Amino acid sequence: MSMKKKAGLLWCAFVVCLIATVVMWFVVDRQEIEYEEVEVRVLDAVTKQVRNRTTGTHTDFYEVTVEYNGEKHKLENAYNTYQYPQGATVTAYLANNGRLFANIEGVSSTTPLATVYFVCLFGSFGLLFAAAIYSGKAKQERMASK
Repeated sequence: MSMKKKAGLLWCAFVVCLIATVVMWFVVDRQEIEYEEVEVRVLDAVTKQVRNRTTGTHTDFYEVTVEYNGEKHKLENAYNTYQYPQGATVTAYLANNGRLFANIEGVSSTTPLATVYFVCLFGSFGLLFAAAIYSGKAKQERMASK
């Protein structure tokens, strides 16, 4: 198969994936999210700082452990630790899969439809770059044959 045909197929796949991404965005935005708002007790809230050796920058990771129904759980999608003092009772969101989230956005971004959306989104970027590269190679191939 020639580079020109490969580039054409990649551009077609990119357009299809891009359309799927846009459609999935609307579907995810309108989906009914099933969750339960629950009260949990904070057991521990720790900020872990990781330093990038190359750039010297720091990234903070927040690990919040809570108790719900007598069991320890990790509270996912926490953006800080100061909202979670030890021993405090806070609102969390229990997803269908049993995971506890700090906010509703965490629940909605882990649904199967959201996963399909993210696959389409990243696939669109990958196909865009691949199509651009193959188009450049096809142009070089065409120029070399003249």
